[in-house]
Amino acid sequence: MARALVVLAVVFGAWPLAGGALAKAPPDSFADLAERLTPAVVNISTTQTVQRSNDEAQIPQFPPGSPFEDLFRDFLERGQGNQAPRKVTSLGSGFVIDPSGVIVTNNHVIDGADEVTVNLSDGSTLPATIVGHDPKADIAVLRVKTSKPLTAVKFGDSETMRVGDWVLAIGNPFGLGGSVSAGIVSARNRDINAGPYDDFIQTDAAINRGNSGGPLFNMNGDVIGVNSAIISPSGGSIGIGFAVPASMVQPVVAQLLKYGETRRGWLGVRIQSVTEEMAEALSLDKAKGALVAGLTDGGPAAKAGIKAGDVVVRFNGHDIADMRALPRVVADTEIGKSVPVDVIRNGQTKTFTVTVGRLEDAEKVASEEDGGTPQGSKTPAKPAGTKSLGLTLSTLTPDLRRQYNVPEGVKGVLVTDVDPKGPAAEKAIRPGDVVVEVAQEQVAKAEDVANKVSKATADKKKSVLLLINRNGELTFTAVRIG
Repeated sequence: MARALVVLAVVFGAWPLAGGALAKAPPDSFADLAERLTPAVVNISTTQTVQRSNDEAQIPQFPPGSPFEDLFRDFLERGQGNQAPRKVTSLGSGFVIDPSGVIVTNNHVIDGADEVTVNLSDGSTLPATIVGHDPKADIAVLRVKTSKPLTAVKFGDSETMRVGDWVLAIGNPFGLGGSVSAGIVSARNRDINAGPYDDFIQTDAAINRGNSGGPLFNMNGDVIGVNSAIISPSGGSIGIGFAVPASMVQPVVAQLLKYGETRRGWLGVRIQSVTEEMAEALSLDKAKGALVAGLTDGGPAAKAGIKAGDVVVRFNGHDIADMRALPRVVADTEIGKSVPVDVIRNGQTKTFTVTVGRLEDAEKVASEEDGGTPQGSKTPAKPAGTKSLGLTLSTLTPDLRRQYNVPEGVKGVLVTDVDPKGPAAEKAIRPGDVVVEVAQEQVAKAEDVANKVSKATADKKKSVLLLINRNGELTFTAVRIG
């Protein structure tokens, strides 16, 4: 019976798994799919003019008055003066999404280019104009004028892709024609620190130099990603490639085509991850959500009543599992839309209505903070020790502000010493840091900190949450009570 099951599975394109489940058999060939899709993949050639400059640092150091100094300088100036600005060329890939001549590629393929040329699969060459580009998602949209409709492909649903699904990567790296490689989805939701919205599809399909900007297809022939990066010590594929998912690419492309720029949602918060230690200090049942470490004055979140120390767990109907999820969900939200935001504050869930702003507008506003020079001086307060945290603290005075370069507007308690073997040292707290809050309550004196820590100890807390100001940057840190 088992043998008969195997035979039937092969005949009907499936393999038996444990528990009687059936898995799809690998395709016999990708030839039909490659033949249909390759004409839509193009080669992109860019030219950039690089200005030459005289580099005085290249002149060797000679003894004062040496005749060789003037001789060497004259030699360099004559040689460089005769050299014109040089042109640098680079190659990448792209794919047609509209028969009229709309092409998608990576931003880094065309970044800084003076001229962009598209080489089609039939050997023809067309000049291209840049419709718009987005460095954050590493996506660019080009347009070419063509006398005939081009072969185009469409986006698919990248969210339905599972680890282990077959994918096909097609590029046109050197203008020689399509280059096809096959593999599987190795992982989802990869963060490689390439940008604020990292959510890459990882694949073992070979992606080599010049394949950037090419499409990653599913077995239906739909684009589920744009090949963007690889990890490799040699520059060649070692089976670790990354593609921007179609779910992120599509809205960016739509905005670039409509506005020539992106229009992302903005909440006006600075966030950080919630660790297990922080979860206990924040009265959370588990580490989840995005911890609000700071807010932009007058920003959407501040106007709605959200405060530093709140943990965002739901935004506009989307659960926020971790810090990385919030920026992506906010960015995809319609600007000007009022949405519900659920936060946990002091163990209680509160809901605020936030009107989403525009990220690009916020980025254009220059925010400067003046430190101010304190005038006058007073006798420094005697430092107080908080032994259970491994900290020595002092109430801020004009002299201490000057000594540790703490701006006048910063309020809190100054860290003057840290026990190298204490819990605070484990969290990289250092002298000059200012403790602004303890257990989400503001502190003004060293005694305030000691009292809050004593209360946390009495409540049998294993750690206490500190809000630290370091050079104007606010960060929550859960410190173990030693």
